[in-house]
Amino acid sequence: MDLRGRSFLTLKDFTPQEIVYLIDLAAEYKDKKKKGIPHDTLRGKNIALIFEKTSTRTRCSFEVAAHDLGMGTTYLDPSGSQIGKKESIADTARVLGRMFEGIEYRGFEQAIVEELAKYAGVPVWNGLTNEYHPTQMLADMLTIREHFGHLEGIKLTYMGDARYNMGNSLMIACAKLGMHFTACTSKDYFPNAALVAECEEYAKQSGATITLTEDVDTGTKNADVIYTDVWVSMGEPEEVWAERIEKLSPYKVTKAVMENAGKQSIFLHCLPAFHDLKTKIGKEQGEKYHFTELEVTDEVFESNQSLVFDEAENRMHTIKAVIAATLK
Repeated sequence: MDLRGRSFLTLKDFTPQEIVYLIDLAAEYKDKKKKGIPHDTLRGKNIALIFEKTSTRTRCSFEVAAHDLGMGTTYLDPSGSQIGKKESIADTARVLGRMFEGIEYRGFEQAIVEELAKYAGVPVWNGLTNEYHPTQMLADMLTIREHFGHLEGIKLTYMGDARYNMGNSLMIACAKLGMHFTACTSKDYFPNAALVAECEEYAKQSGATITLTEDVDTGTKNADVIYTDVWVSMGEPEEVWAERIEKLSPYKVTKAVMENAGKQSIFLHCLPAFHDLKTKIGKEQGEKYHFTELEVTDEVFESNQSLVFDEAENRMHTIKAVIAATLK
């Protein structure tokens, strides 16, 4: 499998075989990391990390992965670059492409990372956009496979706002890999119809199914994986909190949801999570809207069924695989 020179922008661009190859490669790197086997095969290479949206897991994953591979990194936060302000996306891409062997972008519109890839001349990796989060998908799939031993036939239910990067990307990943995807949420928060149709075509090839439902009991019954994300994303206006809490509260992941899914089920969350009020934003919004937990209860988050920290660790191993596989 040769992915050298390829950008990693959305899983729509990759075949099921290529996705599995990246998961396999991540598992190899994870095994080497655990055994203390050096794999710094990319010494002398450097990558740029553009973060228009700040992050804990994505930044640390890229920096540690690059370090393990022997590479150097340059971090550009929202104030550390002129991208889109005093310098166009295309010009930024052409400058950075002359200095670095690869570029990561985490920010807003998918069009930005697509334009970077068009002009950079080196691989560009999507660390998250409003529409897609492909590196998170590899970590999720690795975590699921580690637990169940396989991916094909797994039933995954996503609860919450399924219109954006996480709902979109999980639906694509499941459709490509022969998994059964359910979006369990209010109809107002169903994924885009055009993307659903596109994923249904992938599903015809893989044996996957796509289900959209507002009913929690049927949507979570016998699910192998219950997945959720924060209801209000970074950069969204304050006004959306009240509406999201009202409409999505029936889709909170609770002990009853996990019991309905069954003893075999696991809980995943891409983090950070409002499972308590031990954060500044959580405390502020909890006091304002009278909640102590939001998208998932603390009972579920801290349970034995929760694999969120295995999942978080796997961000690093899978990102390492993407970097190594795509660099020339």
